[in-house]
Amino acid sequence: MCAHVVLAEDDHKQAELVRRYLEREQHTVVVVHDGRAALDEVRRQRPDLLVLDVMLPGVDGLDVCRILRRESDLPVLMLTARSTEDDLLLGLDLGADDYVTKPFSPRELMARVRTLLRRTKAVDQRQPDPVLRVGGVTVDPVRHELHSDGELVQCTPGEFRLLETLAAQPERVFTRAQLLERMHGFDRYITTRTIDVHVMNLRKKIEPDPRKPVRLLTVYGVGYKLTDGKA
Repeated sequence: MCAHVVLAEDDHKQAELVRRYLEREQHTVVVVHDGRAALDEVRRQRPDLLVLDVMLPGVDGLDVCRILRRESDLPVLMLTARSTEDDLLLGLDLGADDYVTKPFSPRELMARVRTLLRRTKAVDQRQPDPVLRVGGVTVDPVRHELHSDGELVQCTPGEFRLLETLAAQPERVFTRAQLLERMHGFDRYITTRTIDVHVMNLRKKIEPDPRKPVRLLTVYGVGYKLTDGKA
């Protein structure tokens, strides 16, 4: 599966290593070394994937991801030397699709790239899905739009995928592990706390009173479910 990849990495040796591995897999690669150049290149080239280092000069990788998420659903694979759970969750909350900590094995990185590109291709090729309606919540997978009580709601790709999964089977209780697998696949760097962060943010967007949720419910000791809010 050949793809066009933008690689944003300020460490020139690291960038050259990753570029060589990507090109071995027949991908075309454009390398940039700062955040502003990454934004410019993505807007100009419309690549299939952005491999994005967090610690970039000028505009850092987190800000690059935040800005791009307002503009597109471009798959973003973040690279970082920061390995704390809070840093990881912040990257995912901003809309990164995967997250690899340094030092990493180039072979593992290429496996992550393949998985992300396969997932993106599958989404692009699937037939248009029906609009999902659960009470006052409407999820449109084709237009990638979320409405709550008729109002358009902005959300990250991760939040959207989670709510789409729940809305496809209302009243079904999903464990955190099941939701995590559907969103990101098995990944030892991602914890089930990621799901809790997305749920907390979604409740602020779709619940009449986020402190007393009636739609996105916790089933204690099990996980979460989406209801019509009438019970």
